[in-house]
Amino acid sequence: MQRVGPAKFTLQLVANEAGISAPTVIQRFGSKQALLRRMSAGTRGMGAAIVSALRERHASPVVVAREFLLCFAEMARTPKEMAHHLSWLQLDLTDPVMHRHFVQLSQENEALVAALLDEGVVAGELLALDAPAVARLLNALVSGSLLSWAAHRDGTARSWLKRDIDLALQPYRVLASADRRSRRQAR
Repeated sequence: MQRVGPAKFTLQLVANEAGISAPTVIQRFGSKQALLRRMSAGTRGMGAAIVSALRERHASPVVVAREFLLCFAEMARTPKEMAHHLSWLQLDLTDPVMHRHFVQLSQENEALVAALLDEGVVAGELLALDAPAVARLLNALVSGSLLSWAAHRDGTARSWLKRDIDLALQPYRVLASADRRSRRQAR
């Protein structure tokens, strides 16, 4: 799906990738739309699995949230891949079944990030914040940042996204707040 957009996506390509015959794919799913709908239904819980794996590598909930958001850069290793994802997004927004799954995935991702931000507050890494609102902002930032990167083509999608996520989180970081206070007191 990253290599081709919806117009060039065929059940034959899926069969080739899976190492099976196209009739087997057709027998299993019936149509390209049915396959895509099944795939969109399969996204439920993916974010939680990613966060769980990230928790094994990072103790900081803020680092886990940041790394989770940075995973979305994998959708756009090249500007062409980003263009393909935008084409797929059209289906997510127009097909009623896929849209329902897309909204559920988005809500799950926002809830995961919000929970991690709340943990970051409790851990003393972040100042008190409206975690659901900041999570929604960060999820929106990911989409916009990746689109902006694809247009500017400066560095990698990950480095571009990392810069934007860090900038958005900086006002909430405890260390940044302490640094600002000490600079004000020095004046």
